[in-house]
Amino acid sequence: MGDHVRGAVPHAQVLVDLSAIRDNAAELRVRAGSAELMAVVKADGYGHGLVPAARAAQVGGATWLGTAVLAEALALRAAGIEGRLMAWLCAPGERWTDALAADVDVSAAAPWVVAEIADAARETGRIARLHLKIDTGLGRSGSTEADWPGLVDVALKAQAEGLVNVVGLWSHFAIADAPEHPANVAQVETFRSAVALAEARGVRPEVRHLANSAATLMSPHTHFDLVRTGLAVYGLSPLADVVSPGDVGLRPAMSVRARLALVKRVTAGQGVSYGHFHVTDRETNLALVPLGYADGVPRHGSSGDGGPGGPVLIGGKIRRVAGRVCMDQFVVDAGDDHLQAGDEVVLFGDGTSGEPTAQDWAQACRTISYEIVTRFAPRLPRTYIDREAAL
Repeated sequence: MGDHVRGAVPHAQVLVDLSAIRDNAAELRVRAGSAELMAVVKADGYGHGLVPAARAAQVGGATWLGTAVLAEALALRAAGIEGRLMAWLCAPGERWTDALAADVDVSAAAPWVVAEIADAARETGRIARLHLKIDTGLGRSGSTEADWPGLVDVALKAQAEGLVNVVGLWSHFAIADAPEHPANVAQVETFRSAVALAEARGVRPEVRHLANSAATLMSPHTHFDLVRTGLAVYGLSPLADVVSPGDVGLRPAMSVRARLALVKRVTAGQGVSYGHFHVTDRETNLALVPLGYADGVPRHGSSGDGGPGGPVLIGGKIRRVAGRVCMDQFVVDAGDDHLQAGDEVVLFGDGTSGEPTAQDWAQACRTISYEIVTRFAPRLPRTYIDREAAL
């Protein structure tokens, strides 16, 4: 089945294997043990497609879905997605009434958030399901330890008024991708203390949740009642230096493919792309790939100015970007290999056919695979397959 956007280019696509997402969720569900599994589908399902990814993850065993922004949670409900659904990133004036009407769990890290949610509950007549977030060391969202008692008290007051139910206590790891780092131990201890304080004051949480993908895979003692898995749902390893996806039973779900737009023979000394950071050292064939940074190909995948160039598979051979990645295109120096317009280019996939992976691109661009898969633009059509259903 396909999900083509208006104005999408015909010469490239993002291919998403829904059976991989489903199977990854099933594997993570087993690894979660007694904890429930949240599939995080923020950022348009990490670039895989919000609604298709959510449905596949639920089939695989995810009992919760999570988004950062409320708009994506509301889009899931509008698409008919049921089950527990949480959104957690907000700013003053958030659409709380819409959240409550759509039966979305919400989160607060400061008293003003609780107050806004309580006002929405009064307006809608619906009791908000509220999660309280403690900053255990990430230094990002979440209440400080000093402010935590006050946040708990404000939330309990709203609960006593029948406006909210405090159903969750949660936090987020900073360095879970280094399982032996002492900061992880400190964060778990801080989280346990915060939970104990909240419970001593009367909170009876349905779920306590801390573990992300890395902790779900490598640190079972952090699972508590619910694990929140993002990257791993899509078959990528959050601990690329420690384990590969296959090591933990995961399979990458996304592949990015294109067709060559032009192949031409040039002489030695030909500068290639902006800045001439690549200059041919012999007579050679240059192959033009009609994808660029406006589509999601990282400009840091350029070669000749400090990086090796992003890898692609063309004609059964791994080749690298020659010169700078442009807005809509990049060039590959193919030597004397006979290529022609229309030949398939695989930027990355699951690696089983010899193609590069998202992690290979991450290494070439000195970034992480999260960024690689989430950046591909809507003008590239998403095509969805289910390999197992086709068998």
